[in-house]
Amino acid sequence: MRRNAKDLECTVDRPQEITYYTRYIMGNKKPLFFGSVRVRKAYVSYHLMPIYSDPDLLIDVSDDLKRRMQGKSCFNFTRHDDTLFSELERLTDRCYRRYKANKYI
Repeated sequence: MRRNAKDLECTVDRPQEITYYTRYIMGNKKPLFFGSVRVRKAYVSYHLMPIYSDPDLLIDVSDDLKRRMQGKSCFNFTRHDDTLFSELERLTDRCYRRYKANKYI
């Protein structure tokens, strides 16, 4: 997620959590959430808000990565998996580009 951070606002940056928002202000006067990574007791969660608003971003996602989904925009991991992390990196890039195309970034 840090690869795309140059145009995002980091609101939390500590060892157990990193959170990014766009600078786009929504109707409720708050910035639009982009994503976060949170280390929990038994797993790591990877939240990616663009897939919540644009679920078509998931069309090319593998079944293995979809099985990691919790809810509509969160992926949970209990162990390191280079293949899934690479796929998640590509998905994050697509999400970033979508937000940029929609003028949220």
